[in-house]
Amino acid sequence: MGNITIIKRAWASLLGILGCWGVVLDATAQTVEFAVLPEVTVTGTREQSQIKQSAVSVGVIGQSSIEFTRPSHPQQILGQIPGVAIGVTNGEGHNTAIRQGFSTSPVYLFLEDGIPIRATGNFNHNALYELNLPSAGGVEVIRGIGTALYGSDAIGGTINVLTKTPSATARADGSVEIGGHGFGRVLGGLDSGRSAFDALRADVNITHTDGWRDRTAYDRQSLNLRWDREIDSQTLSKTILGYTKIDQQTGANSALPYVDYMNNPTKNLRADAYRKVEALRLSTEWMHDIGNGQMVTLVPYLRNNKMDLNGSYNFSGDARVEVTEVTSYGLMSKYRKDFSDAWRTRVIVGLDLDYSPSTRLENKIALTTSTSNGATNYAWTGALGATIYDYSTVYQSAAPYTHLEVSPLSKLRVSLGVRYDTIQYTSNNNLAAGYVTSGSYYYYTPANASASFSRASPKLGVTYALSAADDVHASYHQGFRTPSESQLFRGGRATTQAEALALANAAAGLKPITADQYELGLRGQRQAWNYEAVAYQLTKKNDLLSQKDSTGYAVQTNNGETTHRGVELALGAQFMPQFRTDLAASYAKHKYAEWVTSTVNYSGKEIESAPRVLGNLRLSWKAASTAMVQLEMVKVGAYFMDQLNTQRYNGYALYNLRSTVQLTRDLSMSAQLLNLTNQRYADSASGTGTAALYAPGLPRTAYVGLNMRY
Repeated sequence: MGNITIIKRAWASLLGILGCWGVVLDATAQTVEFAVLPEVTVTGTREQSQIKQSAVSVGVIGQSSIEFTRPSHPQQILGQIPGVAIGVTNGEGHNTAIRQGFSTSPVYLFLEDGIPIRATGNFNHNALYELNLPSAGGVEVIRGIGTALYGSDAIGGTINVLTKTPSATARADGSVEIGGHGFGRVLGGLDSGRSAFDALRADVNITHTDGWRDRTAYDRQSLNLRWDREIDSQTLSKTILGYTKIDQQTGANSALPYVDYMNNPTKNLRADAYRKVEALRLSTEWMHDIGNGQMVTLVPYLRNNKMDLNGSYNFSGDARVEVTEVTSYGLMSKYRKDFSDAWRTRVIVGLDLDYSPSTRLENKIALTTSTSNGATNYAWTGALGATIYDYSTVYQSAAPYTHLEVSPLSKLRVSLGVRYDTIQYTSNNNLAAGYVTSGSYYYYTPANASASFSRASPKLGVTYALSAADDVHASYHQGFRTPSESQLFRGGRATTQAEALALANAAAGLKPITADQYELGLRGQRQAWNYEAVAYQLTKKNDLLSQKDSTGYAVQTNNGETTHRGVELALGAQFMPQFRTDLAASYAKHKYAEWVTSTVNYSGKEIESAPRVLGNLRLSWKAASTAMVQLEMVKVGAYFMDQLNTQRYNGYALYNLRSTVQLTRDLSMSAQLLNLTNQRYADSASGTGTAALYAPGLPRTAYVGLNMRY
């Protein structure tokens, strides 16, 4: 009852403030409007198509929603899509839960304007922080396995962040924001205006926060440039340059025992952790209309990703500093033909090529420890120890694909596709081949090594128009993910040389994880309502778990199987001109179907850190033609904290309050209050009994900003 009272008081106070502002609003101020739900998507086929004819579950967040929400973390915006949840580690670090539990597993594909932002062989679960999300022109999320145009990693979902389209007229926009815990951010954008053939857009993002917990500061600088050019009446090009630099004291949400979690949540037991990142992306999309319904698209790209990491998740085990770099050279090519026959046939064929050399250098570090309230505190002098891994890897892939769409009936649209991925890794060891000793532990790397994989992934989908505004869709999709370079060539720490060799041999023999997904959905509009309901079953096979090999050592093997079944619901409605409500919700069960490790049989248990319920409910009110207020509830349901399902975390419901007021034609003010009720909640919870650990989430925090446009 106390929480409800606080919400009412905060709501009333904010309305009072808006009422006062309304007295002095400039009569020329622009009108605030509710976000219009997009009707098209570009992610499934890499070009614009109607959502109602797409046989995948795709959620779209428009530019206006991003600008109103002003996210400082991907969690604050992506949860507006049903079945999508992003966990906070620290700064903009994250884990993801889309048709999976919260995890750092490489089962997600992150894109910028349809181009993967990292090579498959160098997956980073934090990769969304390499994108300038607050300055994005939109976000699209395909939930579950995607179309034939995407290969490895696109199992749990595909997140495509869209760049802003350059404006037809010259203009500038920017915002200055401040908030609790030393938060400050400057966003700026500049449009050149459209000349006879060219239009350019530049966006910058400079962010700093001290972090609300001890030694969790975060700095980022991002620059995005987009150049749209009309080469001739049939040919267009789009060039994108993106650069991000991040310096973060992670703590990686440094989990605490319950007594500290409740009474001293700012404590950081792993304060010496850090993450330094640089990401550069350059691409040019060249589109040529041949005529007669034919289009050719070529996208050459260049990527470079650097990371210097002292991961806090290694502190209790294999503590080390990792320095990695990967440079990618790629080409995405596509030919599309629309036929003028009675079946409205569309054929898409393409070939994706990627060549990504990378390096990995790892040094052991020595940590000193102390104990407080039953938990271990780690400290590091900054000295580097022995080099345990130093190797280079070349990742190469070639993937032809075909996508066919036909309408044998006027209301029926059938899509069929198949993609064939061939992937090869070649690794060279810069150390002497054999064993590396560090203290009482051993590592093993061969002089050189290689691995290759090939996989055909068929897709089938149908959509049927029930009316002009409603349709039903069904699909069957296969997906997969290959092992990454670190899984293949980094066997890990062992207590004996024989165990180190066994770990390395097992890693070299890993196979791809495979997945099958069945889906049935209904979506459409009814007067002031829009809706989407989806049911799915996703089964992953050959998943990685620890089992004993023939020599008796516990090694990674492809013997796990998991099932993921759920329903997802999106509802939106506008009541009168002043009110709108939007709901994104899901209910799912994530289970170990076959999961027998070297010590325990977990088959039949629910997967840990996998809440059954996820929800996001927003009530928006146009307090005046130039002001809007939104109250948001974010729900993460209960989940098991351990694989044996002996202890549960009850989850949480958070309330956020946001507002915007247009002061003049070119100036507006925004404000938001996150965790309105100042609830103590855990971003993640794991373990059992006295060993249970909780990573405290952000307390009540306020932000205000001034936003300008010229």
